[in-house]
Amino acid sequence: MVRELKTLSFWRAVLAEVFGTMLLVFSGISASIGNGNSSYPDQEVKVALAFGLAIAVLSQSITHVSGAHLNPAVSLGMLVSCQISVVRAMFYIVAQMLGAVLGSGVVLGVRPEAVDSLGLNKLNGVSLGQAFGIEFLLTLQMVLCFLATSDQRRQGVVGSGPLQWVSLWFWDISFTGCGINPARSFGPALVTLKFENHWVFWAGPLCGGAVAAVLYDFLLSPRGADFTARLKVWCHGLEALVGESEPLLEGEGGESAQK
Repeated sequence: MVRELKTLSFWRAVLAEVFGTMLLVFSGISASIGNGNSSYPDQEVKVALAFGLAIAVLSQSITHVSGAHLNPAVSLGMLVSCQISVVRAMFYIVAQMLGAVLGSGVVLGVRPEAVDSLGLNKLNGVSLGQAFGIEFLLTLQMVLCFLATSDQRRQGVVGSGPLQWVSLWFWDISFTGCGINPARSFGPALVTLKFENHWVFWAGPLCGGAVAAVLYDFLLSPRGADFTARLKVWCHGLEALVGESEPLLEGEGGESAQK
């Protein structure tokens, strides 16, 4: 685990998650609060497209750097799927939370004086149990789509996952404001210091992401149950399994990477 922290590519990936999540939250929240007629159906279309297209653009920009998780539920799903190490998952989640706070802070600073909202996720006429179920099921679908479209074992055209996720926002905006991303929910909550029922927007998505990974890896498209290989990935990252090396921060002439 310590060795992964010494690679420059790791810190580039962490920075990409901070920057990417900041832009995602800024774009999505700006769309959700920038229209006075928020009670009309066109608002839901605009917000759903804003989030979906923002993720599509960011995926093209940083997937090769960090994988473009931009969501703690996705990072947890990738961890359960044994495609990233424990330490990478932890740093990614912290980076995503930091990016969400920065993005929310920027929106707070540039929003018009007449707007007093910050796109806070809240329950709209549903109970806590219903909200948990909605967040769980929609995040499960989203992470399942992420795992499937990013699966390098697949052949042929796999489509655009981010654009397919737009349907999730269409469905959920009216009920919970469509969390399905704990970082996106955390940013506005911290900036406004409003954490009422906030646990729902962590518990639902994280449980959904973990279950999606189990379903995909062990039932739908099994990767195998080699515990030793999985332990190597959890401890040292996927590179430990495929045998790739990464120069340490000391330079390529320094100590060679050990796997």
